[in-house]
Formats: sequence, C-alpha cells, structure tokens
Amino acid sequence: MPPGTPVDPNLARVLRAAREKQGRSQEAVAHDAGLTVTALARIERAQANPTWTTVLQILGALGLSLQQLADLLPRAADDHIVQAE
Repeated sequence: MPPGTPVDPNLARVLRAAREKQGRSQEAVAHDAGLTVTALARIERAQANPTWTTVLQILGALGLSLQQLADLLPRAADDHIVQAE
C-alpha cells in the first residue's frame, strides 16, 4: 500500500468477526497465515493496511474465499457487526 492509504475498518471488522466466530485465537490464525500475531492484531484493529497477499493468506487460514469476503464487507459497513458465514 502506498504511504497514507487509509485503513478500511470494515475489513478489520470482517476478519476479526470471522476468527472469533470460529473460536480461534489470533495466535492460531496468524500461524496458519504465516504472519506474526502482532501483524494480525494490527490488521484486526485497523491499525495496518494489509497487502492483497496478506489478505489472501488470512482468508486461507480462516477457510474463507475472496467472494465470501466481498459479500461480508458491505454488511460490515452497514451494520458495524459482521457474522462470517
């Protein structure tokens, strides 16, 4: 991401909600995604902008497709509450 690109809080909400719905820890998902726990935590708190590669790694660790993410993002924007399916 170019410096200064705003972080999308909806992406953070969706990823965190999906992980929590699965009852998984940040440690487990970070490990499966090949990330540090700190990196995943910053992404979930909307403090870091992940690359597409990182988003795909997290989705893979969560067993979600890019299509599922695309379906959940508008709901996160509307509801501020997301339940991953």
